[in-house]
Amino acid sequence: MILNRAALSRFILEQGIQAEILPLAAETPTVAAAAAVMGVSPDQIIKSVLFLADGAPVLVVTNGLARIAWKRLADYLGVPRRRLKTAVADQVLALTGYPVGAVPPFGHLTSWRTVVDTAVYDQSIVYGGGGETHALMRLTTAELRRVVGHEAADLSE
Repeated sequence: MILNRAALSRFILEQGIQAEILPLAAETPTVAAAAAVMGVSPDQIIKSVLFLADGAPVLVVTNGLARIAWKRLADYLGVPRRRLKTAVADQVLALTGYPVGAVPPFGHLTSWRTVVDTAVYDQSIVYGGGGETHALMRLTTAELRRVVGHEAADLSE
């Protein structure tokens, strides 16, 4: 099943989440492009990256330009580095319901472990995947924490 901005909007409404989907006139394929369109710092753009840790899906939410430290993530998850993989585009779509570049931090087809990089919480407002490549979702980091849970770790290089 493929989800979209409307499905994410329904999820937000049904779950009482304080977030707003912002349709954009054009796609924002990069963090820099998204930040420029929104007029915010790239650190306010968050990305949701799906990993397979020993085969189990784990979503990592981090600041846009930050690079995830793979060894640090593997150690945090308690798996050998060689057993940690990023999901490929087809897997991301099948597991989340959203295409790469539009994955929100919640509202997926199924629920799984979500770990937020602690640097995300240095911001008060963030913009993440809006369910489609020409939409972003705006929410506070307090609301993000409330919805995805309190699991956070220093995962940036």
